[in-house]
Amino acid sequence: MASRKAGTRGKVAATKQAQRGSSNVFSMFEQAQIQEFKEAFSCIDQNRDGIICKADLRETYSQLGKVSVPEEELDAMLQEGKGPINFTVFLTLFGEKLNDPEEAILSAFRMFDPSGKGVVNKDEFKQLLLTQADKFSPAEVEQMFALTPMDLAGNIDYKSLCYIITHGDEKEE
Repeated sequence: MASRKAGTRGKVAATKQAQRGSSNVFSMFEQAQIQEFKEAFSCIDQNRDGIICKADLRETYSQLGKVSVPEEELDAMLQEGKGPINFTVFLTLFGEKLNDPEEAILSAFRMFDPSGKGVVNKDEFKQLLLTQADKFSPAEVEQMFALTPMDLAGNIDYKSLCYIITHGDEKEE
């Protein structure tokens, strides 16, 4: 009986600690940002069970055109949550990642650069911008490409673009 009470007390303490820790993550973002994260979470949570699982990630990648994602990559993503990834954990992970916006942006681009060359195809990227999530207008895409560093083959140098996004373009000053 005593060990049962101790186990219950431990669970209650862990729950309270998790609530305190998770309540801080909501203060890191504005309400509009939280709403956008909820929308992103619901897009990834394909089976709508409130938890992001490997099948959810695989389906999300598939919808983005990446059909052969290594199991290890999916496992590594899920392990970042150190347990089931519900919305609060999802928000916490983004809070941690957004402390370094340059790394967050680079990570997003790396998803479209399986060879690790530091470039993404301009035409493929343009198609994504025009058709996915918060769709860009053709004028917005052209405006962005005017500042985007590209190689001779028309590939976007996303490392340089990331630097421009996070530090500004020296040509603008």
